[in-house]
Amino acid sequence: MLLHELITSAAEAAPDAKAVRYKDGRLSYAALSEGIDTLARGLLAIGLAANERVAVYMEKRLENVTALFGTSRAGGVFVPVNPLLKPEQVVHILRDCNVRILITTGDRYSLLRPQLAQCHDLRSVVILDMRQAPEPENYKTHDWNTLPELAGAQEPHRRVDCDLAAILYTSGSTGRPKGVVLSHHNMVAGAKSVSTYLKNTPDDRILAVLPFSFDYGLSQLTTAFHRRASVVLLNYLLPRDVIKAAGRYGITGLAAVPPLWIQLSQLDWPPEVAESLRYATNSGGAMPKAALQSLRSRLPKTDFYLMYGLTEAFRSTYLPPSEIDKRPDSIGKAIPNAEILVVREDGTPCAPGEPGELVHRGALVARGYWNDPERTAERFRPAPNQETGVPLPEIAVWSGDTVRRDEDGYLYFVGRKDDMIKTSGYRVSPSEVEEVVYATGKVGEAAAVGVAHPVLGQAIVLVVTAPEEGGLDTEWLMGECKRRLPAFMVPAHIERYASLPRNPNGKIDRKKLAAELAGLFQEGHQ
Repeated sequence: MLLHELITSAAEAAPDAKAVRYKDGRLSYAALSEGIDTLARGLLAIGLAANERVAVYMEKRLENVTALFGTSRAGGVFVPVNPLLKPEQVVHILRDCNVRILITTGDRYSLLRPQLAQCHDLRSVVILDMRQAPEPENYKTHDWNTLPELAGAQEPHRRVDCDLAAILYTSGSTGRPKGVVLSHHNMVAGAKSVSTYLKNTPDDRILAVLPFSFDYGLSQLTTAFHRRASVVLLNYLLPRDVIKAAGRYGITGLAAVPPLWIQLSQLDWPPEVAESLRYATNSGGAMPKAALQSLRSRLPKTDFYLMYGLTEAFRSTYLPPSEIDKRPDSIGKAIPNAEILVVREDGTPCAPGEPGELVHRGALVARGYWNDPERTAERFRPAPNQETGVPLPEIAVWSGDTVRRDEDGYLYFVGRKDDMIKTSGYRVSPSEVEEVVYATGKVGEAAAVGVAHPVLGQAIVLVVTAPEEGGLDTEWLMGECKRRLPAFMVPAHIERYASLPRNPNGKIDRKKLAAELAGLFQEGHQ
């Protein structure tokens, strides 16, 4: 099955069933299927070739869903871009994966336009809410509302399930975000697996609060469409907006990351929400015990699923709700149609209780990193303990995360091998923050580290030294970070050092910095 066929199959079986809703607008499966078919023919009419990339840069709305799955229907590869990113980060993604068509809103286009000349592969921009035709550029512009008028009878490019479906960008350990390449098979297998253990049915109404650029957010669409359930899209400003939407739409399923769950655990939930919310899921970091306990007391009929995943394999483990009281620190066991191994550096299996690297094998393993064979070779390697008679080795994802397995087979997260910072559910590369800081020309040295935070999981702390000439204005520097970085990458605190510590290899000793700053966000710390 191809990804967009989740929708077309649902439309054949239940055409009038509600597929997606945004505010007062809604689409049945039949209407959504017709919409993605029309958009696909429009994209083909403006020259989309097989496997060419289509970037979608907008907030959650009905057109966003149509754009993603319409690209799949046409035979292209969709690239959902986080709406929180600033133009510089967006242009990096467009250049990195050679985007041919960009679909965005009029307001966002106005912000991007000065930098789009850098995107030499860009051929067309499709604009929602286009108020007037822009002047000619090195690409053509098209009004979203009139694009269907260009649609002809051209058939979509023929695709098979091992062909590319999407590229999702995740922060890289050595700098700018890297594109994780997912096939139709990866995404459909993921939808089947997750909807199986969540027991999704056509009666479910899932609230989508996470960005579609996040595999966890995109999963809310794919799992719902696989089971012919409905999805409600929400761009929220305050945590209370989530609870209000859950009550208004009779939500039965809600996915969030720890910082949001912590905030939600401190609010009152109306009785009607507690009655309708069948399940809730957490991924993107550990759920604090106090927050989980508070949520369970407020939502006694809701099943909570604690999960672990990585973009390179979509989802890896889950802890069944029945096991939470017995082992609340566990990330569970492998999801259906996946095997999770815990191995030593030489690939041999670890004994129970022995820490080792988490290795994921199975149908959800991605195709690698876009146009980056070196980093792909580091993370995507032959699976351990393969049959010697098979000429072509099976490739698994070596996560870089250290875990341990107990005597009953349940897994526990221990730590990361790299310096990535996990904050608000996002993986942030320290060097990506540092690059922006160095670009100001107003610091000597800079190091971004992750420090434990009661709400964010980890907070980004920027440690800087003064330049050789001139002073160091940390308040001005924070303002520049806010101007140049998306909100989730802005440091929570800037610390001034006379000099940064070094390890024996002469590199900045990030572990020492993190240890020195460990109590920075503890209650009562001055």
